[in-house]
Amino acid sequence: MNASPNPVDVVLIGGGIMSATLGTFIKKLQPDWSIQIFERLDGVAQESSNPWNNAGTGHAALCELNYMPEKADGSVEASKAVVINEQFQQSRQFWSHLVESGDVPEPSTFINSTPHMTFVSGEKNVEYLRRRYEVLKGEPLFEGIEFSEDPKVIYGWAPTLMRGRAKSQAVAATRIVTGTDVDFGRLSHQLFDFLTARGAALRLSHSVSKLAKQADGSWNVTGRNIVGATPFTVNARFVFVGAGGGALALLQKSGIPEVRGFGGFPISGEFYRTDNPAVVAEHRAKVYGKAAVGAPPMSVPHLDARVVDGESSLLFGPYAGFSPKFLKKGSWLDLPLSIRTHNIGPMLAVARDNFDLLKYLIGELVASKDKKFAALKEFMPNAQKKDWYLITAGQRVQVMKKDAAKGGVLQFGTEVVSAADGSIAGLLGASPGASTAVPIMLDVLERCFPAQFPGWKAQITEMIPSFGTELSHSPQAAREELAATAAVLRLAN
Repeated sequence: MNASPNPVDVVLIGGGIMSATLGTFIKKLQPDWSIQIFERLDGVAQESSNPWNNAGTGHAALCELNYMPEKADGSVEASKAVVINEQFQQSRQFWSHLVESGDVPEPSTFINSTPHMTFVSGEKNVEYLRRRYEVLKGEPLFEGIEFSEDPKVIYGWAPTLMRGRAKSQAVAATRIVTGTDVDFGRLSHQLFDFLTARGAALRLSHSVSKLAKQADGSWNVTGRNIVGATPFTVNARFVFVGAGGGALALLQKSGIPEVRGFGGFPISGEFYRTDNPAVVAEHRAKVYGKAAVGAPPMSVPHLDARVVDGESSLLFGPYAGFSPKFLKKGSWLDLPLSIRTHNIGPMLAVARDNFDLLKYLIGELVASKDKKFAALKEFMPNAQKKDWYLITAGQRVQVMKKDAAKGGVLQFGTEVVSAADGSIAGLLGASPGASTAVPIMLDVLERCFPAQFPGWKAQITEMIPSFGTELSHSPQAAREELAATAAVLRLAN
């Protein structure tokens, strides 16, 4: 068995944007710390960080209606949307720092300006979108948001939305031209290149199967090199489980009490995609609609302009489905093997309280290709089947956890699970995920390195000027910081 002769300071499990971001922070803050990265596939960013497995929106709540749901009394409020936007600004600032420092190459390789829009039809939805706009237009981080019910104006913003649509249909849209499209696959590759150039060891085709805590508080990370089936064990002072859908199983195997009660509900999906230059040239925006009743946040319909490896495409979807796999290249046994005596109660409680979600998923599973294409035509009435083809999206695992009142709740978003002593942490959950990787990993650093974190704050603030503050409280600060990162990343401002 191959074993490391000396303890490694940091082991990162998983080759996606989360591990890449945390590793980059650690290498910037503690360049002398040793880092080893284990990825079970033969390349990085092949699961949720792959650009074709996610929408790459750059979630800033500019267009995603699920961050501002309508309350029973018809009101809407902006607090969650503002928090998401604040978090995305920290990501932008960190990427801007990496570009200025020469740590990643030309920013257009991973981020591009793309207007973010919301589009709805029907009087009730139009009224909701109007109320949302009235709330957001006064928020500093949403400065420049536009609203229109005029078909001619909306046509000017995104002609494909209006061409072929009945003139009698009530429609409304919002637009913010400062939105972005992010290729998290390319960014992940660039961050891992940064790490390996500075001494980090990237172990591809290495599958971790066991995490065992040692008497001295360190962890033995055990697994095998898939090529040749060679076993390995590495001793680490700190372990981060950034394995996407595979994180729950590894955290369960670690035995830390903090993971007790957590379960996962996997949701698969598909997108319609077109690469036809004539069709792609007609639509230069990310347009989100309103979710169906019971639909999970990652299933909100959207028509997205994408730039991947310099090539432009359009995606529409996602169409939700079900698979017991927790990863796209996972096992059919992932879901049943994740069930424990401590989480079956919360999981059953979630099933009991989320009948609408179950009904929605069943409807999506039995939907024909014609019905799926009809959903696209609701956004793009003149869409032609010959221009589009279905691709399989990445797996998403929604977090289920204990709740004192309900027994269990379905947690939309991400959840950091860390041991009390800070020696191990992992990330569970889905959207907004990659877009907020920077603040999530800052949370991991603060939780797991309490002795070092105070000494890191000054350097973190140099990399992320708004760290520890809230841009939403100061229109001038928000305006200046957005302009600064836009200039470095070469984005619209």
